[in-house]
Formats: sequence, structure tokens, C-alpha cells
Amino acid sequence: MTAQPLEERTFLPDAGEQLAPVMSFLEAHERRWGTAAKPSYALVGADEGDRIELPGEVHQALKQVVAALLAGKAVTIAPHSMTLTSQQAADLLGVSRPTVKRLIEKNELPAERVGTRHRLKLDDVLDYREARRRRQYDALAATAADLADEEDRGEIERRLREARRIVSERNKDTHD
Repeated sequence: MTAQPLEERTFLPDAGEQLAPVMSFLEAHERRWGTAAKPSYALVGADEGDRIELPGEVHQALKQVVAALLAGKAVTIAPHSMTLTSQQAADLLGVSRPTVKRLIEKNELPAERVGTRHRLKLDDVLDYREARRRRQYDALAATAADLADEEDRGEIERRLREARRIVSERNKDTHD
């Protein structure tokens, strides 16, 4: 078997009847063993000696792929190198390349300069993305208001305006 080149590939959900037993097996195995047992996962081939143990990360990836395909969704597998260009980082973060450059200049996103270009570590970009998501969730939580019957509508509106003001100021600080 020759190794496949590492390139992005999309898998379409066309084998639902074949995936259902796979998902059922994975769920039953998880229910039976839970998190206490150390289950092992393997790929088994046609010949008697064809068996290779799978790392837990590969099992989790397989489980996600099967679940998505079973739900009728396409799945794209895209290998990432351990270092990224600023454009690759921008694509991963869902922002523009100039935004990534600003984050690098403000030391919010670590990068190494190679000639005239920046190289970013994948882990740093993923850490930044997770921290950004946490900030976004915190901002959403700050705008949440419990609506109780006895509360004054005007008070709720005042609290929401204040939360929006805080988020707006935070966004201005981020873009300066």
C-alpha cells in the first residue's frame, strides 16, 4: 500500500446503512466501559495477523467522522503543518490576514519572522482561538439577564445597555 499524500479531502455521507452499526458499536462500547476502563481500539484487516492498535485521538476522530456522516453531513479532513503562514492562520481563525498581522504586532499572537514573512505555530493559533472563544462566551454571559416577573423592564433595559457598552469598549480596545 502506498502512502496517500497529505491533502484536504471531503467525505460525503453515502453509506448510512453501513455506518449505523459502526456508530452503534462505538456507543455500546462506550456505555459498557465508560471512562473507568482503558479500552483499546484497533484496525483489523482480512488476514489473521492484520491488526494495529489505534491511539485514542484516532478513535475520537473516527467517531466524529462516523457521527457526522451518519447525520448526513460531509466531512473534510485537512492536515495542518505545525507552522502556518499568516494567511493560513487567518483562515483558521476566520479573520483577515491584516487582522492576523495586527495581532502579531500587538504581541497577542506569537510569530517568528522568517525573512519578510511570519510563521506561526499551530498550537499558538489554536490557543489564541480558544482564548478568543472564551472571551466571546464571557461577553455573551455578561449580556445575559434573568427575566423575573417582579423586575422592572426599565432596569433590564438599563443593564443590557450597560453590558453592550462594556462589550463595545472591549471591542474598541481589541481593534486599536
